[in-house]
Amino acid sequence: MGEADWAAALGPEPVLVTGAAGFVGYHLAERLLAAGVSVVGYDDVNPYYDVSLKRARLARLAGRAGFRFVEAGLEDAEALSRVFEEARPRYVAHLAAQAGVRYSIENPAAYGASNLTGFLNILECCRRAKVAHLVYASSSSVYGAEGRAPFTERRSVDHPLSLYAATKKANEAMAHSYAHVHGLPCTGLRFFTVYGPWGRPDMAYFLFAEAIAEGRPIRLFNEGRMERDFTYIDDVTEGVARLLPRPAAPDPDFDRSAPDPSRSFAPWRVFNIGNRRMERLGALVSILEREIGRKAVIELAPMQPGDVERTWADVSGLMEEVGFRPDTPLEEGLRRFVAWWWDWKAGAYRAD
Repeated sequence: MGEADWAAALGPEPVLVTGAAGFVGYHLAERLLAAGVSVVGYDDVNPYYDVSLKRARLARLAGRAGFRFVEAGLEDAEALSRVFEEARPRYVAHLAAQAGVRYSIENPAAYGASNLTGFLNILECCRRAKVAHLVYASSSSVYGAEGRAPFTERRSVDHPLSLYAATKKANEAMAHSYAHVHGLPCTGLRFFTVYGPWGRPDMAYFLFAEAIAEGRPIRLFNEGRMERDFTYIDDVTEGVARLLPRPAAPDPDFDRSAPDPSRSFAPWRVFNIGNRRMERLGALVSILEREIGRKAVIELAPMQPGDVERTWADVSGLMEEVGFRPDTPLEEGLRRFVAWWWDWKAGAYRAD
C-alpha cells in the first residue's frame, strides 16, 4: 500500500492525532499532512520534558494547511468529547500518554490519570462517535519478564515489570472489551525504542548525545549489557499511516481453546513495530561518538528497577498486514538525529 492508497482510503474527514506535540504524534501528523490528509491535533503540552521542544513541534505543524490544534488533557472528558463532536473523525491515532518507565516509580498517579482514565475517555468518545478505527500506542515494555527473543505478539504478556508497562497492557485489555461489547475496531501498536530527530530528551540516545558533547559521564545500566531494538521514527510513522485505514476485523479462524494473543473473535489486534534487530547500548554510544566527534566518558551501573535487559521485535504480523517492515540502520538514523540535534542546540527551531 503506497502513500496515495492509504491517504485516499482515509477520506476527507480529519484524522484525530492525540499527543500531537509529542515525538511520535508530531511526526505522524506531519506525515499525514504531507500526504494531503487533514489532522486535528490534541495534547496538553505537559512539562514532563522540555515544553519548548513541544511548542517548536507545534509551531511547525501550525504552518501546514489542514492542521488544527486543541490544547487539553485526556482526563478532560468534556474537552475531548467536544473535539469528537466538532471534528467528527472516522480514524483516531491515540499516541498521547504519560511516558517513561522509571518515572512511573516516582509518580504513579500520573499514569493512572493519563494512561488509564485518559484511555477510557478515548474509548468512550470513539464508541459514541462510531469511529471506523482506533489505532493506539502500546509499548514493547508489555513483554516485561519475557525471556524468549525475538518478542512475538503471539505470546502472552502477563508479567509487566513497571507500572508504565502495566498501564499499556491494561490499554490492550480495555480496547479488547470495547471491541467485543461495542464492535469498535482497535489496533494496538507495540513500539520498540523509537528514536530520531525531534525526539524525547529523556531517552538514552538524546541524553548520551548531550553528555558526550559536554564531556559529562554517561551511565550504562546493567553494567553495559543492555540491548535494544532501536526503531527510527520514520519507520514507525509509516507503519501507523498504513494501518490507520485498515480497521481491525474479527479473526474467523480464532480458536478459543488455543487463543492467539495477537488476534481475537472481536475486531481487535496488536502488532509490533520494531527494527528486527538487537543493538548493544555500546554500539549506540560508538556511533554517537563518531557523529559528535568526541569520546564518551562511560560509567557502568547496575540494572534499574522496572527496566528490561533486552528488546527485539518480530514484525512478521505487520509485514503480512501492510507489506512493510522497519529497516533504517541505526547508523543512518543516528546520523540524521545528530544533524538535527546540532541545529536544535543552535536555536534553529525555537518556536519563539
